[in-house]
Amino acid sequence: MTDIAAPSTPQLTKAPSAPPRFFLLFSFLLANLILYPFAEGTGIGYSLFRTSGYAVTLLSIYAVSFRRTLLVLVIALAAPEVIHRLFLTIGDASTFSITNTVLSFFFDGLIVVVIFHKVFARGKVNAETICGALCIYLLIGFSFAGIYGLISTVTPKAFYFDPTLNTHITPTRFDFVYYSFATMTSLGSAGITPVSGQARSMSVIEAITGILYLAVLISRLMAEYRGHNGSAQQ
Repeated sequence: MTDIAAPSTPQLTKAPSAPPRFFLLFSFLLANLILYPFAEGTGIGYSLFRTSGYAVTLLSIYAVSFRRTLLVLVIALAAPEVIHRLFLTIGDASTFSITNTVLSFFFDGLIVVVIFHKVFARGKVNAETICGALCIYLLIGFSFAGIYGLISTVTPKAFYFDPTLNTHITPTRFDFVYYSFATMTSLGSAGITPVSGQARSMSVIEAITGILYLAVLISRLMAEYRGHNGSAQQ
C-alpha cells in the first residue's frame, strides 16, 4: 500500500513593512522646532539646528519619493530650500533672496500636498498615518513663518515688536516661527503684532487653516474608527 502524503500547509510570508518615512520626518521637524532658538547663535546648539534643518530637507524628499517624476521636481525645488537655509538672512530684500524664499515656500507646499494625499487617502489609520498628519501640521507652521519673514523683508514695518516684551528690535527667524505657531494654534503671540494689511491677512488665513485642518483630521480619524468598529461587529 502506498503512503498518501499529507497536504502541505501553505507558508504565509509576512509582507515587508513600509519604511517609516513620516515618523522620521516628524522626529526631525520636532527637533528643528525645539532647536530653533539657536538659529541665530553659535556653538553646539547652532550646529545641531543646522544639522536638523538639512535632515528635514532630505527627509522631506525621501517622504514623497513615490514616483520618479515627482522626485525630480522635489529635488529641483529643494535646491533653493538649501540655499535659503545656508546663506539667506531676515532682512535681505534682494531679488535673489526673495526668489529663493518663494521657491522654498513652493517646496514646502508640494511636500504638504503629497503627504496630505497619502494620509487622507482611503486606508487603515496607523502610527505612520498619524505621524504624516503631524508632519503636515508642523510644515504648515514653518511655511507660514517663511511667508511672514518675506513680508517683513519687503515691508520692514509690517510687524510691530513691543520693546517691553522683546529683547531685540530686529526680527529673527525664530520670532516668525513663534508667531506662526502661536497664530495657528490660536495661542496668541505676545509682543508681536501684525500691522500691515498683508501681515494681518496672512495671519487670519493661517488661523483658519489651523482650525480647519484639525477639524478635517479629527473627522478623518473618527470616520476610520467608526468604520473599523462597524466591520468588527458584523
